[in-house]
Amino acid sequence: MRLTSLDIFRGITIAGMILVNMASIAEPNVYPALLHAEWHGCTLADLVFPFFLFIVGVAMSFSLSKYTNENQVPTEVYGKVLRRVAILFLLGLFLNGFWNKGIWTFDLSSIRIMGVLQRISLSYLFASLVVLILPTKLQWVKAISLLIVYWLLMMYFPVPEYGAGVLTREGNFGAFFDRLIIPKAHLYKGDGFNFLGDPEGLFGTISATVSVLAGYFTGQWIRKEPVQSRTTIGLALFGIGCLILGWIWGWQFPINKKIWTSSYVIFTTGWALLLLAGCYEVVEVRRWRKWGKPFEVMGMNAIALFVASVLLIKILVRTKIGTPDKALTTYEWIYQNIFASWAGAVNGSLIFAIATVGLWMGVAYIMYNRGWLIKV
Repeated sequence: MRLTSLDIFRGITIAGMILVNMASIAEPNVYPALLHAEWHGCTLADLVFPFFLFIVGVAMSFSLSKYTNENQVPTEVYGKVLRRVAILFLLGLFLNGFWNKGIWTFDLSSIRIMGVLQRISLSYLFASLVVLILPTKLQWVKAISLLIVYWLLMMYFPVPEYGAGVLTREGNFGAFFDRLIIPKAHLYKGDGFNFLGDPEGLFGTISATVSVLAGYFTGQWIRKEPVQSRTTIGLALFGIGCLILGWIWGWQFPINKKIWTSSYVIFTTGWALLLLAGCYEVVEVRRWRKWGKPFEVMGMNAIALFVASVLLIKILVRTKIGTPDKALTTYEWIYQNIFASWAGAVNGSLIFAIATVGLWMGVAYIMYNRGWLIKV
Protein backbone atom coordinates (compact mmCIF):
# COMPACT_ATOMS: atom_id res chain seq x y z
CA MET A 1 0.00 0.00 0.00
CA ARG A 2 1.37 3.42 -0.99
CA LEU A 3 -0.10 6.47 0.69
CA THR A 4 0.01 9.24 -1.91
CA SER A 5 -1.18 11.74 0.67
CA LEU A 6 1.96 10.96 2.69
CA ASP A 7 4.19 11.75 -0.31
CA ILE A 8 2.34 15.04 -0.72
CA PHE A 9 2.64 15.79 3.00
CA ARG A 10 6.38 15.04 2.78
CA GLY A 11 6.68 17.30 -0.25
CA ILE A 12 4.88 20.14 1.53
CA THR A 13 7.24 19.66 4.46
CA ILE A 14 10.44 19.70 2.41
CA ALA A 15 9.16 22.74 0.51
CA GLY A 16 8.53 24.41 3.86
CA MET A 17 12.00 23.46 5.07
CA ILE A 18 13.63 25.00 1.97
CA LEU A 19 11.43 28.10 2.28
CA VAL A 20 12.33 28.64 5.94
CA ASN A 21 16.05 27.96 5.46
CA MET A 22 16.25 30.36 2.53
CA ALA A 23 14.15 33.13 4.02
CA SER A 24 15.99 33.13 7.33
CA ILE A 25 19.24 34.21 5.65
CA ALA A 26 17.79 37.70 5.23
CA GLU A 27 17.05 38.11 8.95
CA PRO A 28 15.83 40.55 10.27
CA ASN A 29 14.08 41.27 6.96
CA VAL A 30 11.85 38.22 7.28
CA TYR A 31 8.22 37.62 8.17
CA PRO A 32 8.19 36.39 11.81
CA ALA A 33 6.33 33.18 10.93
CA LEU A 34 9.33 32.09 8.84
CA LEU A 35 11.75 32.49 11.74
CA HIS A 36 12.10 30.02 14.58
CA ALA A 37 10.89 31.19 17.97
CA GLU A 38 13.66 32.98 19.84
CA TRP A 39 13.28 30.49 22.69
CA HIS A 40 9.94 29.40 24.16
CA GLY A 41 7.00 29.38 21.75
CA CYS A 42 6.19 27.95 18.35
CA THR A 43 6.08 29.58 14.93
CA LEU A 44 5.25 28.16 11.52
CA ALA A 45 8.97 27.53 11.00
CA ASP A 46 9.07 25.42 14.18
CA LEU A 47 6.60 22.93 12.71
CA VAL A 48 8.73 21.84 9.76
CA PHE A 49 11.33 19.63 11.47
CA PRO A 50 8.91 17.69 13.72
CA PHE A 51 6.65 17.18 10.69
CA PHE A 52 9.55 15.47 8.95
CA LEU A 53 10.18 13.17 11.91
CA PHE A 54 6.46 12.39 12.10
CA ILE A 55 6.49 11.49 8.39
CA VAL A 56 9.49 9.20 8.94
CA GLY A 57 7.38 7.38 11.52
CA VAL A 58 4.35 7.04 9.26
CA ALA A 59 6.56 5.63 6.49
CA MET A 60 8.05 3.17 9.01
CA SER A 61 4.61 1.74 9.65
CA PHE A 62 4.52 0.58 6.03
CA SER A 63 8.15 -0.49 5.62
CA LEU A 64 8.27 -2.42 8.90
CA SER A 65 4.65 -3.60 8.98
CA LYS A 66 5.49 -7.25 8.40
CA TYR A 67 7.95 -7.34 11.27
CA THR A 68 6.34 -7.60 14.69
CA ASN A 69 7.35 -8.92 18.07
CA GLU A 70 5.46 -12.12 17.21
CA ASN A 71 7.74 -12.86 14.24
CA GLN A 72 11.47 -13.35 14.15
CA VAL A 73 12.97 -10.18 12.69
CA PRO A 74 15.59 -11.11 10.08
CA THR A 75 19.11 -9.88 10.79
CA GLU A 76 19.19 -8.07 7.45
CA VAL A 77 16.38 -5.77 8.61
CA TYR A 78 18.59 -4.42 11.38
CA GLY A 79 21.37 -4.14 8.83
CA LYS A 80 19.18 -2.01 6.55
CA VAL A 81 18.20 0.23 9.47
CA LEU A 82 21.83 0.71 10.50
CA ARG A 83 22.86 1.39 6.90
CA ARG A 84 20.25 4.12 6.59
CA VAL A 85 21.24 5.60 9.94
CA ALA A 86 24.91 5.69 8.94
CA ILE A 87 24.22 7.33 5.55
CA LEU A 88 22.01 10.03 7.07
CA PHE A 89 24.50 10.75 9.86
CA LEU A 90 27.44 10.98 7.46
CA LEU A 91 25.44 13.25 5.12
CA GLY A 92 24.79 15.50 8.10
CA LEU A 93 28.50 15.63 8.94
CA PHE A 94 29.25 16.42 5.30
CA LEU A 95 26.84 19.36 5.36
CA ASN A 96 28.31 20.62 8.64
CA GLY A 97 31.85 20.47 7.32
CA PHE A 98 31.25 21.70 3.78
CA TRP A 99 32.99 25.01 3.04
CA ASN A 100 33.68 26.11 6.61
CA LYS A 101 37.36 27.02 6.11
CA GLY A 102 37.56 26.19 2.44
CA ILE A 103 35.36 24.57 -0.18
CA TRP A 104 36.83 21.09 0.27
CA THR A 105 38.52 21.61 3.64
CA PHE A 106 36.88 19.66 6.44
CA ASP A 107 38.24 20.66 9.84
CA LEU A 108 37.66 17.50 11.82
CA SER A 109 39.01 19.14 14.97
CA SER A 110 36.04 21.52 15.17
CA ILE A 111 33.28 20.05 13.00
CA ARG A 112 29.86 20.11 14.62
CA ILE A 113 28.82 16.52 15.42
CA MET A 114 25.05 16.89 15.58
CA GLY A 115 22.60 18.49 13.15
CA VAL A 116 19.27 18.00 11.41
CA LEU A 117 20.14 14.82 9.50
CA GLN A 118 22.00 13.43 12.49
CA ARG A 119 18.92 13.87 14.67
CA ILE A 120 16.72 12.28 12.00
CA SER A 121 19.09 9.31 11.78
CA LEU A 122 19.30 8.69 15.54
CA SER A 123 15.57 9.23 16.12
CA TYR A 124 14.84 6.78 13.33
CA LEU A 125 17.29 4.27 14.85
CA PHE A 126 15.80 4.41 18.34
CA ALA A 127 12.21 4.36 17.06
CA SER A 128 13.00 1.37 14.83
CA LEU A 129 14.43 -0.57 17.75
CA VAL A 130 11.32 0.16 19.82
CA VAL A 131 9.09 -1.04 16.98
CA LEU A 132 11.11 -4.16 16.14
CA ILE A 133 11.75 -5.32 19.70
CA LEU A 134 8.70 -4.38 21.78
CA PRO A 135 5.07 -5.51 21.48
CA THR A 136 2.53 -2.84 20.56
CA LYS A 137 1.34 -2.03 24.08
CA LEU A 138 4.88 -1.63 25.34
CA GLN A 139 5.68 0.62 22.37
CA TRP A 140 3.05 3.05 23.65
CA VAL A 141 4.34 2.71 27.20
CA LYS A 142 7.88 3.41 25.99
CA ALA A 143 6.81 6.52 24.06
CA ILE A 144 4.90 7.96 27.01
CA SER A 145 7.66 7.09 29.48
CA LEU A 146 10.29 8.77 27.30
CA LEU A 147 8.33 12.03 27.36
CA ILE A 148 7.79 11.85 31.11
CA VAL A 149 11.42 10.94 31.91
CA TYR A 150 12.62 13.72 29.61
CA TRP A 151 10.36 16.21 31.41
CA LEU A 152 11.46 15.06 34.88
CA LEU A 153 15.16 15.27 34.07
CA MET A 154 14.86 18.64 32.37
CA MET A 155 12.82 20.18 35.17
CA TYR A 156 14.03 18.48 38.35
CA PHE A 157 17.61 17.22 37.90
CA PRO A 158 20.06 19.79 39.34
CA VAL A 159 22.63 20.84 36.76
CA PRO A 160 26.01 21.76 38.30
CA GLU A 161 26.47 25.54 38.51
CA TYR A 162 22.88 26.15 37.34
CA GLY A 163 20.45 24.14 39.43
CA ALA A 164 17.23 22.33 38.49
CA GLY A 165 14.67 23.50 35.97
CA VAL A 166 16.87 26.15 34.37
CA LEU A 167 15.67 26.13 30.77
CA THR A 168 18.31 28.38 29.25
CA ARG A 169 20.54 27.51 26.33
CA GLU A 170 23.41 26.51 28.57
CA GLY A 171 21.67 25.73 31.87
CA ASN A 172 19.19 23.04 30.81
CA PHE A 173 19.92 19.39 31.56
CA GLY A 174 20.11 18.51 27.86
CA ALA A 175 22.93 20.97 27.28
CA PHE A 176 24.71 19.63 30.37
CA PHE A 177 24.36 16.06 29.08
CA ASP A 178 25.67 17.01 25.65
CA ARG A 179 28.68 18.75 27.18
CA LEU A 180 29.49 15.52 29.03
CA ILE A 181 29.37 13.42 25.86
CA ILE A 182 30.44 15.74 23.03
CA PRO A 183 33.72 17.71 23.19
CA LYS A 184 33.09 21.45 23.40
CA ALA A 185 34.70 22.17 20.03
CA HIS A 186 32.10 19.95 18.32
CA LEU A 187 29.00 21.62 19.79
CA TYR A 188 26.90 24.30 18.11
CA LYS A 189 28.28 27.84 18.32
CA GLY A 190 25.42 29.85 16.76
CA ASP A 191 22.17 31.30 18.11
CA GLY A 192 23.66 32.06 21.52
CA PHE A 193 24.63 28.45 22.31
CA ASN A 194 28.35 29.31 22.11
CA PHE A 195 29.58 25.71 22.34
CA LEU A 196 27.54 25.14 25.53
CA GLY A 197 24.71 23.15 23.98
CA ASP A 198 23.13 22.17 20.68
CA PRO A 199 19.59 22.64 19.31
CA GLU A 200 19.87 19.19 17.73
CA GLY A 201 21.85 17.66 20.56
CA LEU A 202 22.08 14.08 21.74
CA PHE A 203 19.82 14.35 24.76
CA GLY A 204 17.01 16.02 22.84
CA THR A 205 16.98 13.01 20.54
CA ILE A 206 15.13 11.16 23.33
CA SER A 207 12.01 13.28 22.94
CA ALA A 208 12.52 13.60 19.18
CA THR A 209 12.26 9.80 18.98
CA VAL A 210 8.69 10.12 20.24
CA SER A 211 7.89 12.41 17.29
CA VAL A 212 8.85 9.45 15.06
CA LEU A 213 6.89 6.97 17.15
CA ALA A 214 3.82 9.21 17.01
CA GLY A 215 4.01 9.00 13.23
CA TYR A 216 4.44 5.23 13.40
CA PHE A 217 1.35 4.82 15.60
CA THR A 218 -0.60 7.03 13.20
CA GLY A 219 0.47 4.97 10.20
CA GLN A 220 -0.46 1.73 11.94
CA TRP A 221 -3.91 3.12 12.68
CA ILE A 222 -4.43 4.37 9.10
CA ARG A 223 -3.49 0.98 7.68
CA LYS A 224 -6.31 -0.67 9.62
CA GLU A 225 -8.98 1.91 8.83
CA PRO A 226 -11.19 2.19 5.72
CA VAL A 227 -10.43 4.96 3.24
CA GLN A 228 -13.35 7.07 4.35
CA SER A 229 -14.02 10.49 5.85
CA ARG A 230 -14.46 8.93 9.27
CA THR A 231 -10.74 8.11 9.22
CA THR A 232 -10.04 11.76 8.43
CA ILE A 233 -12.24 12.82 11.33
CA GLY A 234 -10.38 10.44 13.63
CA LEU A 235 -7.03 11.92 12.62
CA ALA A 236 -8.35 15.44 13.12
CA LEU A 237 -9.81 14.67 16.54
CA PHE A 238 -6.56 13.11 17.71
CA GLY A 239 -4.76 16.16 16.34
CA ILE A 240 -6.96 18.59 18.25
CA GLY A 241 -6.51 16.50 21.39
CA CYS A 242 -2.71 16.66 21.04
CA LEU A 243 -2.82 20.41 20.49
CA ILE A 244 -4.80 20.89 23.70
CA LEU A 245 -2.64 18.48 25.72
CA GLY A 246 0.61 19.99 24.45
CA TRP A 247 -0.62 23.52 25.12
CA ILE A 248 -1.66 22.63 28.69
CA TRP A 249 1.62 20.83 29.40
CA GLY A 250 3.38 23.88 28.02
CA TRP A 251 2.22 25.89 31.03
CA GLN A 252 4.58 23.84 33.19
CA PHE A 253 7.14 22.65 30.61
CA PRO A 254 7.24 25.35 27.90
CA ILE A 255 6.87 24.52 24.23
CA ASN A 256 10.39 24.91 22.88
CA LYS A 257 11.90 23.55 19.66
CA LYS A 258 15.53 24.20 20.54
CA ILE A 259 15.39 21.85 23.53
CA TRP A 260 12.59 19.72 21.99
CA THR A 261 10.43 19.72 25.10
CA SER A 262 7.80 17.04 25.68
CA SER A 263 5.04 19.63 25.30
CA TYR A 264 6.55 20.62 21.95
CA VAL A 265 6.46 16.99 20.78
CA ILE A 266 2.76 16.63 21.57
CA PHE A 267 1.81 20.08 20.30
CA THR A 268 3.57 19.68 16.94
CA THR A 269 2.22 16.13 16.59
CA GLY A 270 -1.22 17.70 16.82
CA TRP A 271 -0.51 19.99 13.89
CA ALA A 272 1.03 17.11 11.93
CA LEU A 273 -2.11 15.03 12.44
CA LEU A 274 -4.30 17.90 11.25
CA LEU A 275 -2.26 18.47 8.09
CA LEU A 276 -2.13 14.74 7.36
CA ALA A 277 -5.90 14.58 7.90
CA GLY A 278 -6.40 17.33 5.34
CA CYS A 279 -4.14 15.64 2.79
CA TYR A 280 -5.76 12.26 3.45
CA GLU A 281 -9.29 13.57 2.95
CA VAL A 282 -8.50 15.45 -0.25
CA VAL A 283 -6.18 12.89 -1.83
CA GLU A 284 -7.25 9.45 -0.59
CA VAL A 285 -10.95 9.93 0.11
CA ARG A 286 -12.01 12.50 -2.49
CA ARG A 287 -9.29 11.51 -5.01
CA TRP A 288 -8.35 15.12 -5.85
CA ARG A 289 -4.72 14.58 -6.71
CA LYS A 290 -3.64 16.92 -9.51
CA TRP A 291 -3.07 19.87 -7.18
CA GLY A 292 -0.63 17.85 -5.10
CA LYS A 293 1.55 16.50 -7.92
CA PRO A 294 4.30 19.13 -7.49
CA PHE A 295 4.56 18.28 -3.80
CA GLU A 296 4.34 14.56 -4.48
CA VAL A 297 7.38 14.63 -6.77
CA MET A 298 9.30 16.67 -4.17
CA GLY A 299 8.32 14.22 -1.47
CA MET A 300 9.68 11.29 -3.46
CA ASN A 301 13.22 12.73 -3.31
CA ALA A 302 12.99 14.71 -0.08
CA ILE A 303 16.41 13.92 1.40
CA ALA A 304 18.21 14.56 -1.88
CA LEU A 305 16.48 17.94 -2.25
CA PHE A 306 17.24 18.89 1.35
CA VAL A 307 20.94 18.09 1.02
CA ALA A 308 21.24 19.87 -2.33
CA SER A 309 19.35 22.93 -1.07
CA VAL A 310 21.60 23.27 1.99
CA LEU A 311 24.69 23.00 -0.23
CA LEU A 312 23.28 25.73 -2.49
CA ILE A 313 22.68 28.01 0.50
CA LYS A 314 26.26 27.50 1.68
CA ILE A 315 27.56 28.36 -1.78
CA LEU A 316 25.37 31.47 -2.00
CA VAL A 317 26.51 32.85 1.36
CA ARG A 318 30.21 32.00 0.89
CA THR A 319 30.82 33.17 -2.67
CA LYS A 320 31.05 36.87 -3.48
CA ILE A 321 30.26 39.21 -6.36
CA GLY A 322 31.85 42.61 -6.91
CA THR A 323 35.15 44.34 -6.23
CA PRO A 324 36.99 43.36 -3.04
CA ASP A 325 36.11 46.61 -1.25
CA LYS A 326 32.43 46.44 -2.21
CA ALA A 327 31.91 42.72 -2.55
CA LEU A 328 28.55 41.21 -1.60
CA THR A 329 27.84 37.57 -1.03
CA THR A 330 26.09 35.99 -4.00
CA TYR A 331 22.95 35.72 -1.87
CA GLU A 332 23.03 39.42 -0.95
CA TRP A 333 23.64 40.45 -4.56
CA ILE A 334 20.71 38.42 -5.89
CA TYR A 335 18.47 39.45 -3.00
CA GLN A 336 19.18 43.17 -3.29
CA ASN A 337 19.32 43.49 -7.08
CA ILE A 338 16.66 41.06 -8.21
CA PHE A 339 14.11 40.88 -5.41
CA ALA A 340 14.38 43.57 -2.72
CA SER A 341 14.93 46.33 -5.29
CA TRP A 342 11.27 46.20 -6.37
CA ALA A 343 9.48 44.11 -3.72
CA GLY A 344 11.00 45.64 -0.61
CA ALA A 345 13.25 44.05 2.00
CA VAL A 346 10.75 41.73 3.69
CA ASN A 347 8.68 40.78 0.65
CA GLY A 348 11.92 40.39 -1.32
CA SER A 349 13.24 37.76 1.07
CA LEU A 350 9.93 35.88 0.86
CA ILE A 351 9.79 35.98 -2.95
CA PHE A 352 13.44 34.90 -3.17
CA ALA A 353 12.65 31.94 -0.88
CA ILE A 354 9.54 31.03 -2.91
CA ALA A 355 11.56 31.21 -6.13
CA THR A 356 14.11 28.86 -4.58
CA VAL A 357 11.35 26.39 -3.72
CA GLY A 358 10.21 26.66 -7.34
CA LEU A 359 13.74 25.92 -8.51
CA TRP A 360 13.94 22.74 -6.46
CA MET A 361 10.44 21.77 -7.51
CA GLY A 362 11.68 21.95 -11.11
CA VAL A 363 14.65 19.77 -10.20
CA ALA A 364 12.27 17.30 -8.53
CA TYR A 365 10.19 17.10 -11.73
CA ILE A 366 13.30 16.39 -13.80
CA MET A 367 14.29 13.60 -11.41
CA TYR A 368 10.74 12.24 -11.44
CA ASN A 369 10.44 12.26 -15.25
CA ARG A 370 13.77 10.45 -15.58
CA GLY A 371 12.90 7.90 -12.95
CA TRP A 372 15.62 9.06 -10.56
CA LEU A 373 14.54 8.04 -7.08
CA ILE A 374 17.30 8.51 -4.52
CA LYS A 375 16.52 6.48 -1.43
CA VAL A 376 18.54 6.45 1.75
